Amino acid sequence: MRFTLWGMSGSLHTSGDLALADAEDRLWHWAGELDTSCNRFRPDSEISRINLRGGFQELSPTLTRALDAADRAYTLSEGACDPTVLSSLEAWGYDQNFDDLGDAPRPAPRVVEPAPGWPRAHFDAARAVLDLEPGVRLDLGASAKALLADLVVADLAPFGGVCVEVGGDVALAGAGPDGPWVIGVSDSLVITGREPRVAMGAGALATSSTRVRTWRNEIREAHHIIDPATGYPADGPFVTATVSARDCVSANALSTATLIWGEDAPFRIAQGGSAARLVRRDGTLELVGGWPNEEES
Repeated sequence: MRFTLWGMSGSLHTSGDLALADAEDRLWHWAGELDTSCNRFRPDSEISRINLRGGFQELSPTLTRALDAADRAYTLSEGACDPTVLSSLEAWGYDQNFDDLGDAPRPAPRVVEPAPGWPRAHFDAARAVLDLEPGVRLDLGASAKALLADLVVADLAPFGGVCVEVGGDVALAGAGPDGPWVIGVSDSLVITGREPRVAMGAGALATSSTRVRTWRNEIREAHHIIDPATGYPADGPFVTATVSARDCVSANALSTATLIWGEDAPFRIAQGGSAARLVRRDGTLELVGGWPNEEES
């Protein structure tokens, strides 16, 4: 089953005794929960209301889950994945749904500043509360889509094989129809069917790239991966990173962080026990941490 969600393509697959219809129910359940709690482009969403009001806020169970995922991503990425980059995203022109940005150049940013920093959000998962300092606003887009894949797989894994992909983030469990799940790895949104493939039986895979979800403003091309230390779009040596991890939130955090960490990324990924496929600006491929040699179909 293929679907479109939040301006991204996705797919859902099952095997064994797990019915696809049951899997679809869980997918749309969690998609709806996360949309109403985390979608910054919906003025009626919980995160939009919180960003508008600031200060001390009590949280719904779903937003608490999403903020906990963002907190894990921040810690794992050593601050590279920081949900307080919303003002930077908007300054560079990402202030509406990506599909609505159009082809006309966006206005150039008037001021570019580092992100305020996640520690200034004062999130308490046990109490389900958040206390935003002045000027702190949150974007949960990256971690929320990864969390969606994790939640669906967690619900369905006891009943059979399942594989969920949302915007380049893949979570899976159990056997596929013919053994391990076979995942294609793409450097772009154009799928040719000749992409390299890897086989997986459990865990997650996430791909981040500075060459997709891009737009132009009056001074340069911009993209959605912001370096929180500068407030500028990441401009490191790697343009695409695909990373494996035990869950999708972790894989997404590491793939995003890779594009910000720069030359330190291969060491950090291997040191953390993950594997990765990295693409440099000149197209050179770098395999990290035991990433397998690839087969092209």
